[in-house]
Amino acid sequence: MSSELEARAAEFSRDFAALRDAVGRVIVGHAEVVDGVLTALLVGGHCLLEGVPGLGKTLLVRSLAEALDLAFSRVQFTPDLMPADIIGTNLIAEDEAGQRSFRFQPGPLFANVVLADEVNRATPKTQSALLEAMQEQTATVGRTTHRLPSPFFVLATQNPIEMEGTYPLPEAQLDRFLFKLLVRHSSREELNEILERTTEAVVPSIDKVMSGERVVAAQELARQVVVAPHVRDYAARIVLATHPGGEFAADVVNRFIRYGASPRGAQALILAGKVRALASGRYNVSFDDVRHFAPAALRHRLILNFEGEAEGIATDEIIRQVAEQVPTALPE
Repeated sequence: MSSELEARAAEFSRDFAALRDAVGRVIVGHAEVVDGVLTALLVGGHCLLEGVPGLGKTLLVRSLAEALDLAFSRVQFTPDLMPADIIGTNLIAEDEAGQRSFRFQPGPLFANVVLADEVNRATPKTQSALLEAMQEQTATVGRTTHRLPSPFFVLATQNPIEMEGTYPLPEAQLDRFLFKLLVRHSSREELNEILERTTEAVVPSIDKVMSGERVVAAQELARQVVVAPHVRDYAARIVLATHPGGEFAADVVNRFIRYGASPRGAQALILAGKVRALASGRYNVSFDDVRHFAPAALRHRLILNFEGEAEGIATDEIIRQVAEQVPTALPE
């Protein structure tokens, strides 16, 4: 590796650590979730956080936004929210000469970091308004397509679908999220620290750590990390192992899965592995880098069949068994 690449990789590792420390000044615990969110940001993906209310999902996103010198907007999703409330709309404007024309008024989607809070409380029509933005980084109003700012990062939170007043996200929209991260309850020690931080007069502050230009540069660097062909093939075989009836399908997949992960799942494994390698001071992706993010990258891309639903099988358990069964190298 050249000295220039070594310097850029070292800077990437420092920025990742600085972001993690900045968020950690407010967020207690949830280290796996924080690392997942930062990884998604630095590969230019989007992230879905799922957990019951009150676990700090929104606070985590706000803390990250404070650590970044970027435009931030928050949208509270409700059943009466309309697509135009997110994207924006054309308004009739009148100039000094009395001439009227349509003028586009951007909605909250036109920011660098967008918090879609409780995204599954809105109707599917409104949820679908995010599809184009997340995939193409554009928003179309009427016949005009508007470019969204760069970098563009959607962090959505959702309540478990068993809760009242929620609408399941469409599979096509779920597939647009690089990761789905589960925010779990805090431990006893973490809860005591939360109480200490939040019930006293001193409120921790967060300094700006990265600008938009540095985030874009980090995203470009991450894509330049080397992935050996056998590591790339390992990621491909993990995804193919989630397809029932396929050549590499695991037994548990044939029994409980109706549809496996899409190619975006394999892309997520490779891209996330690149960020993990850089954050660890390496410029090549290992098998462990790929395995590490398999649950976050694949859990929302697997669709259970009737038997899997009836048995109450968790997709995380299926992914764990798949990762154990897929060898790092095929026999000659």
